Amino acid sequence: MSFSSIVRTSAVMLPLLAAIASPVAAQDAPRSVPEEVVASRPNELAVGQEIDVRLLTTLDSDTAQPEDRFETTTVVDMLQDGRVLVPAGSIVRGSVSHVHRASRTDRSGELTLTFDELQVGDRRFPVRANPVDTIKSDGLKDEIGRIAAGAGVGAIVGGIIGGTKGAITGILIGAGGTILATEGKDVEVPAGTILRIRLDEPVWLGR
Repeated sequence: MSFSSIVRTSAVMLPLLAAIASPVAAQDAPRSVPEEVVASRPNELAVGQEIDVRLLTTLDSDTAQPEDRFETTTVVDMLQDGRVLVPAGSIVRGSVSHVHRASRTDRSGELTLTFDELQVGDRRFPVRANPVDTIKSDGLKDEIGRIAAGAGVGAIVGGIIGGTKGAITGILIGAGGTILATEGKDVEVPAGTILRIRLDEPVWLGR
């Protein structure tokens, strides 16, 4: 095959391959641009709204205890009619509601996580949400210390996307936000993991 034929073939095939691959990649990648919220009343996040949040501390079924608290931060701005409703870097807090450690007889660990508070600036709102997906990312290994030291949220959020590696292998999410190990060991969700959570009830963010 001549060089010109190879070039023409590549020009046809590459867009086709990209079109085939893109739906798969989209499922395992965090949102990277501001997102319009699902249809809802003004200043409200509706039931079923999904939010990508970054875990700030590692959670492990071997060491976690029921009622342990943890924090996450939102990955992108959430918009309503073009206006920022929830800025990137807003805090979403949750707790460990159930732990099952791996043992000799039942070798797979479990963690059940629930989310109960959203903080936007200095305002706090009760929420009820559960994780529905996990996405591995090494993009902000050093950012936890920067957050603690008061680094700007914009600088932190700006570095999120580069380290994304797709869905985490070895764990899956069951009903009610339960994260299960699939490899016969305790389940570990590393700091930096992006959790996709889904609201179980509307959240009113009235001005």
